[in-house]
Amino acid sequence: MNPQLWGWYGGAFIVALAVLVVVHEMGHYLAARACNVKVLRFAFGFGKVIWMRRKGVDGTEWAISAFPLGGYVKMLDEREGEVPAAELDRAFNRQSVGRRAFIVAAGPAANFLLAIVLYWALFIHGVTELKPRLALPPAGTPAAVVGISEGSTVRAVNGRPIQTWQDLRWEVMRRALDKEVVELEVVSLQRETAVVRIASTQFDLEELEKDPLRPLGLVLFRPRLPAVVGNVQPGSAADAAGFRVGDRVAAIEGKPIGEWSELAAIARASPGSRLRFDIVRDGAGLELVVTPKLVEDGGRKVGRLGLMAMEGKGELHEMTTVVSHGPVAALGRALVQTWDTSVLSLRMMGRMLTGELSWKNLSGPVTIADYAGQSARLGPSYYLRFLALISISLGVLNLLPVPVLDGGHLMYYLVEFFKGGPVSERALEIGQQIGFALLALLMAFAFYNDINRLVSG
Repeated sequence: MNPQLWGWYGGAFIVALAVLVVVHEMGHYLAARACNVKVLRFAFGFGKVIWMRRKGVDGTEWAISAFPLGGYVKMLDEREGEVPAAELDRAFNRQSVGRRAFIVAAGPAANFLLAIVLYWALFIHGVTELKPRLALPPAGTPAAVVGISEGSTVRAVNGRPIQTWQDLRWEVMRRALDKEVVELEVVSLQRETAVVRIASTQFDLEELEKDPLRPLGLVLFRPRLPAVVGNVQPGSAADAAGFRVGDRVAAIEGKPIGEWSELAAIARASPGSRLRFDIVRDGAGLELVVTPKLVEDGGRKVGRLGLMAMEGKGELHEMTTVVSHGPVAALGRALVQTWDTSVLSLRMMGRMLTGELSWKNLSGPVTIADYAGQSARLGPSYYLRFLALISISLGVLNLLPVPVLDGGHLMYYLVEFFKGGPVSERALEIGQQIGFALLALLMAFAFYNDINRLVSG
């Protein structure tokens, strides 16, 4: 990746991190102020303070620290230092269980609220989505067995209407987690409507980042495209070989190429092999030699060039639709989207804990930075959707009953409520040690997965 792209991806990641952390900590801050608890510091990041200003009647320190992966709100608390007698009623530890729980829960709640607002704005503005149209199912797959034809459009999944490919993927995933039969209402190109039933046992939870629907035979329809280059990924094999946008591929190793799918099939089947391309550029013939990079896709070794086809307005119309709603309907859709995503996140975490889902699906900061950069390059709506999704993930993660997380504190307050007294200092100390150990293990898995993804491309 060239330096300019590193800067682009890094900038998109830092902006996302700043927004999510500041919103989360602002939830704690505003809740503390509402409960008349004195806030000593509002910090973005951890470690050494590199910038700080005092503001407000309480002289709150607004700080930026050196290590940006997180933040914190420090409140007046007798457990962390001496508190003047005149301010004892403003100390966090002197508040009722209900108030303390409110202040702690306000952080994750702010993340959920951010996601709702972002989704609401996007649904009002209109979101360009892929249509739920299906390509010809691969032979032997469940979709091929039930007779789904090329170009068919899915209208509903188990009775729930859908409008986009993402809706289809989402609904099938929900059924697959419960190993339910997937019932699809499909409309063929001849306008014939049928309801087909597909067992979801072959849904590939291990390939959520790629194409988990493919084992079911549910493959996204793509119009036949000419073999003309529409995009060259910087730093890719094609970039190194000298491909440019607008190049038309006439032949590969002497074999004439008529459409993009033929080019893609040859590249995928030739990882690590030198291929001779005959191309036409500005009306003149040219020969380029390129070696597709070997990458892993669904457990198979395939080749990747780093090229995308040029799509005209006609092809885009065939593949995409704009989904928009009025303000009230958009709010309802945003609430449902946030709720469904939160529930699915919890269920996926549960599958990881029980061993039903591999820990390789856990992502760390490197992968998140990659997604931030990719979504930012695609456009503002994609980036805002990325922010909404990560904000939900942050909210869910912080509500887990793990000591040192917000959910761990809420767990302590629940025990205190039923016990009638605070949890002992010894229990808090042990819990904190366990919490830090669990977080360290989680981060180790995440970084390991990041490195694996970088190595495998």
